[in-house]
Amino acid sequence: MPRAKRHYLPGYTWHITQRCHKKEFLLKFHCDKRNWLHWLYQAKQRFHISILNYMVTSNHVHVLAQCDKENNYIAKTIHLASGRTAWEYNQRKRRKGAFWQDRYHATAVETDKHLIQCMMYIDVNMVRAGVVKHPREWPFCGYQEIVGHRQRYTLIDLEKLLHIMETDIKAFRETYNRRIEGYLSLRKFQRESCWTESIAIGGQDFTERIRAKLGIKAKGRKIVEKKGSFELREERISYRTILAPKI
Repeated sequence: MPRAKRHYLPGYTWHITQRCHKKEFLLKFHCDKRNWLHWLYQAKQRFHISILNYMVTSNHVHVLAQCDKENNYIAKTIHLASGRTAWEYNQRKRRKGAFWQDRYHATAVETDKHLIQCMMYIDVNMVRAGVVKHPREWPFCGYQEIVGHRQRYTLIDLEKLLHIMETDIKAFRETYNRRIEGYLSLRKFQRESCWTESIAIGGQDFTERIRAKLGIKAKGRKIVEKKGSFELREERISYRTILAPKI
């Protein structure tokens, strides 16, 4: 399996994924999913990052986020949310050992068509898993906020999202819903590893720019073209697990 990487460059949008230890369903209960969202909300308030989408499943989480500051507040956000969730779960269950499977993975996403595609990939996660038939049926994802179903304790920075997409909320919601419905009508719900295993995905110029800025961290990484998109691929070496941190 590929070892998760934590690359970071300020000003870019990053898709963060993190899985529970050995892919166990440690987030299977609603209270645990809500707890992770609670700490994500607390981290957002503390570090002022822009969250553009998110998803909590029973054994992994997704966050699509952006931060313009040099200090990697995205890492601090994930560390706080995941660390507190793990510690509180282990305390409640009198459990010891790792909660998360190694460290999280970060993929830089170009803010063009790829951003929308990544958002959709996140929101249809539980449809792919066969748990629900539509994102609206899963309360632990950003779709509820994007389409206006959730008004309180919101996580998504809609102002930032609309600025990136250069549109207004009404037009964006109509377009996003239309694309979701179009995707669901195809009934081709395959996992797309580009969103969870690459270092960057976007146009050729974008991926080459990311590789150049990462410098030695991206040494030896290849850019691969697939269906009109370019991926800066991660090397494949073994995972090793680490204990969940106490905060």
